[in-house]
Amino acid sequence: MSQKSVVEIEVRAVLPTSAGSAVFLGNDEKVFVIYVDQFVGSAITMFIHGTPKPRPQTHDLFADVLTSLGAHVDRVVINDFNEGVYFARMIIVAENELEDRKIVEIDGRPSDTIALAVQQEAPIYIAQHVWDEVEDMSVVLQKMEEKGLDPGLGDEDGGPEFPGL
Repeated sequence: MSQKSVVEIEVRAVLPTSAGSAVFLGNDEKVFVIYVDQFVGSAITMFIHGTPKPRPQTHDLFADVLTSLGAHVDRVVINDFNEGVYFARMIIVAENELEDRKIVEIDGRPSDTIALAVQQEAPIYIAQHVWDEVEDMSVVLQKMEEKGLDPGLGDEDGGPEFPGL
């Protein structure tokens, strides 16, 4: 990992928007938003709630492949932000039957890496320089919670982004 300093964050809420889902990430200090497509937003929500699925989805398939290879997601790092786009790295650790250990770092969309981290209960980090630049959306999340919107499931109509806020 090229960044010297990182901040640990977690998924604080997932809400549907008119264009997909808003994933609120952060800690007690700050919360920021990454917009993802509807399917990944649904996957993250299902992993958070442990919702069973009738058939494995793409993230389940990838996790099953990792497991069959003796690997797991060790951590995810949102490591850059450029022209409105976040970038992430997924660190995978694999051990074989001879106890040889290999660490692999893979570029990935933040949405997919976050989904896999939530599924495998791996920590999520953000590079300090990115953390310093993200807009704090704590007040927006707090207002949504006060209005009774369930931040884990979202509002029922999937309406416009954060109506009335």
